[in-house]
Amino acid sequence: MSFALGLTGSIGMGKSTTAKLFAEQGCAVWDADAAVHRLYAPGGAAVAPMRAAFPEAIIDGAVSREALKRIIIADPLALGRIEQIVHPLVAEDRAEFRTQATADILVFDIPLLFEGGGETQFDAVATVSAPPEVQESRVMERGTMTSAHFHHIRNKQMPDADKHARADYVIVTDTLEHARAQVLRIVTEIREKIRAGMKNA
Repeated sequence: MSFALGLTGSIGMGKSTTAKLFAEQGCAVWDADAAVHRLYAPGGAAVAPMRAAFPEAIIDGAVSREALKRIIIADPLALGRIEQIVHPLVAEDRAEFRTQATADILVFDIPLLFEGGGETQFDAVATVSAPPEVQESRVMERGTMTSAHFHHIRNKQMPDADKHARADYVIVTDTLEHARAQVLRIVTEIREKIRAGMKNA
């Protein structure tokens, strides 16, 4: 019996680091972004259908994210067509992980879990959170986007307070040790539920 925990959170909230903390506790982690990278890589399942729909997006046998960005800017309707190709393939990748993983707790790292209405697929959902100034500072330190671009992305995501209200667990990532302590508490609680369920089965 495995417990499926959805893990989500807005940009810069510390979700990737928190996913690693769950892995430290023996949980199996599935990463939605990593799944897309696998699908887009040479030989990935998304390459052929993408080549058929958007041949200009294929560079060196792989789907180029930069090319996709240019396509979407030129034709906003292209995003829907891309999602129709990619979303079912990501769902297949997730389902395969779910059937093959042997850990007692399966953690699904999905950035837009609530935005996509996917929370019903999991036994519980945890969202990561940090103060707005910490969130922005983390993203700016990456050096990959401007402040304006960051605010544009954040404004498109569900407000942090709404995620708090919908999540079963909120993990505050102000410090690594605080986050680790919260993850340990959540894992301990879930494992107690699993044991109780086995006794009642």
